[in-house]
Amino acid sequence: MQATYVVTTGHRSGAPELELAARLSLWLGVPLVPRRGLSIPALINKYKISGVLVVSSRRVSFFCNGEELFWHPSMAKLRIKEIKAGKTDWMIEAMGLQPGGWVLDCTLGLGTDAIVASFVVGNQGRVVGVESSPVLAVLVQHGLKTYRDHVSRELLAAMARVEVVCADHLSYLKNLASESFDVVYFDPMFRKPLQKSKAIGPVRLVANPAPLSIQAVEEAIRVARRRVVMKETRDSGEFARLGFTRVLGGKYSPVAYGIIEKKGGTD
Repeated sequence: MQATYVVTTGHRSGAPELELAARLSLWLGVPLVPRRGLSIPALINKYKISGVLVVSSRRVSFFCNGEELFWHPSMAKLRIKEIKAGKTDWMIEAMGLQPGGWVLDCTLGLGTDAIVASFVVGNQGRVVGVESSPVLAVLVQHGLKTYRDHVSRELLAAMARVEVVCADHLSYLKNLASESFDVVYFDPMFRKPLQKSKAIGPVRLVANPAPLSIQAVEEAIRVARRRVVMKETRDSGEFARLGFTRVLGGKYSPVAYGIIEKKGGTD
């Protein structure tokens, strides 16, 4: 089967970038091709592909449909600042998260929610992020390890604690012991995208678009000690379809969090 994307290096890359590109090419199972001064559109045309993963001295990026996707802390920095100031973070509220908690994020994406959860659970906690898209998993794992642009010590520590796993979340859940995490979290691609959310546009190019399955929620309930939480648009029918009867969220926020409480769980 022909590869849908390739790995290459930046125009001015040296041995370290070439070495990383070779490792990522091997891990992803896609070809490593020489840059040879070619533009991204020229590479796409030459190899008849849809995307290019570029390893440069600055960062690792994925180019597709004229857009560049790369890792950055996004809203995690602001959300952590607001939590420290005593403001409500509705995801943390929905999770009922405390220091030392264990969180399984089944739809890691770019990892913003996982970083915020990691900040709250602290050194004694654990956050595992499962991402089915190999491209996203590579970008996040590399970014968490290397991003240093105006990063505070506490944000850096939160980033370092996030464990990235590239896997299908249903398969991963099935292999976990019952009640092995305090909270199991889902943030699937919204059934009705928020048109104002420009940041998520490039992510949709490589993310898994499949709706969350009832079986995955059932497995999550088994794996969670306290709660299963799902993020969706406020008026989404997914909450009712999947059994999330309790919904929390800011009064004016377009998104909300559905909660399934385990017996014995507490607010």
